[in-house]
Amino acid sequence: MYDLPVHNSDGSILLTFDRLREEDLSRLDPSAPLTASLVVLWYGHECLMVFNRYHQAWELPGGMLDPGESPREAAVRELAEESGQQADTLDFAGVAKIQVAPDHRLEHLAIYQGSISTPQPFTPNNEMSKATWWTPGNPLPDLPPIDAALATLCPHER
Repeated sequence: MYDLPVHNSDGSILLTFDRLREEDLSRLDPSAPLTASLVVLWYGHECLMVFNRYHQAWELPGGMLDPGESPREAAVRELAEESGQQADTLDFAGVAKIQVAPDHRLEHLAIYQGSISTPQPFTPNNEMSKATWWTPGNPLPDLPPIDAALATLCPHER
């Protein structure tokens, strides 16, 4: 388990991870807007990570909410766009509060946790060059500590 805060090398910080109900997302402190959704997708004991071409790092699938899009809709869309996967189950796991570098702004991220019984083959796309099923605790070069922490905070045995 991870002790918070968790620091990435770029200066971003995972400040908190709170388990709350999905319907309570609308009650978050507006000074730290909810900007994105991430998906912790499990295949057995392995978690999906995608390699971002621009950041040159492994990441949990996910991204920014489009205008009018719910956090759940963003999670489903981003998972499909970035990895080609569709979760068999997808549950709201909680909300992460991060301080984003370099400008130190505060943001909330909706975190979803799911599982898949039959992963689809990965096809590289404009944003992601590869995908892997990662076992937490095993080394994965270029995996930011925040993504590793969020995967560990949302274990497959929920």
